[in-house]
Amino acid sequence: MAQAAPTRAGVRDVVTAYVGLMKPRVIELLLLTTVPVMFFAARGVPELGLVLATVVGGTLSSGSASALNCVYDRDIDEQMRRTRRRALPRHIVSPVAATVFGVVLGVAATAVLWTWVNPLSALLALAAEAFYLLGYTILLKRRTTQNIVWGGLAGCFPALIGWTAVTGELAWPPVVLFLVVFLWTPPHTWALALRYREDYANVDVPMLPVVAPAERVARQVVLYSWATVATSLLLWPVAGTGLVYPVAAVVLGAGFLVEAHRMWGRARGTEDLSRIQPMRLFHSSNLYLSLLFVSVALDPLLTR
Repeated sequence: MAQAAPTRAGVRDVVTAYVGLMKPRVIELLLLTTVPVMFFAARGVPELGLVLATVVGGTLSSGSASALNCVYDRDIDEQMRRTRRRALPRHIVSPVAATVFGVVLGVAATAVLWTWVNPLSALLALAAEAFYLLGYTILLKRRTTQNIVWGGLAGCFPALIGWTAVTGELAWPPVVLFLVVFLWTPPHTWALALRYREDYANVDVPMLPVVAPAERVARQVVLYSWATVATSLLLWPVAGTGLVYPVAAVVLGAGFLVEAHRMWGRARGTEDLSRIQPMRLFHSSNLYLSLLFVSVALDPLLTR
């Protein structure tokens, strides 16, 4: 297959390309699960300098993992509709430059977290980055339908990092939130993969929607969604929250489950994506997790 010709780019295009390598939308989601946990761990408003250092370190760490992921996946990114506009497929940034960029970001992230947060948070961020690159990108993504189930572990670490940034130690509450993100990731990602299953099939990435009928995928989405909501409710007794969090978890969980069941109903007996509308579940899952973690931050502020 002939490769696309290098794209001529100005300074602005190059800067935008490097920012794109960091996958800002992924960073937003990760920080949304980091900062609220800091409020929860502090039982109020954490020190602003600590929040800033954690956000900067987390952004650099996530950006590093994403940039190195883009380097490794540049061959399939060039063939997929969803990713072909990224910097490497367009040849705005070279693989060597992107690799150096990713490594520099990783070193800077570790230095920031180690120096201005604490060594435990720095090591957790480093572990998440290593697992995303080695565990998910290299070992799992192209080999098994369980790729996102176990590969999604990397995206769960921000809950631990947010807690340890404030307390300096691990505890059960952030583990519960870690599990919430772990169980939420498959239905969220499978909905997106269902929408782009032809892309994944064309590059031989065995996402579940590629190898299984849409109805089976939707059934798995429902099962994981129930597990996510049930696990989210454990934070109430484990952490002794006020009523703000459990009420929010029930209301938000109900909405999430309704949307999951609706997608399952639409998927029965059809492979027509226009009928299944998987992106409705994808967007609702984003809203669910975002508001759930906002309630994590608000609970100690409103129940003191």
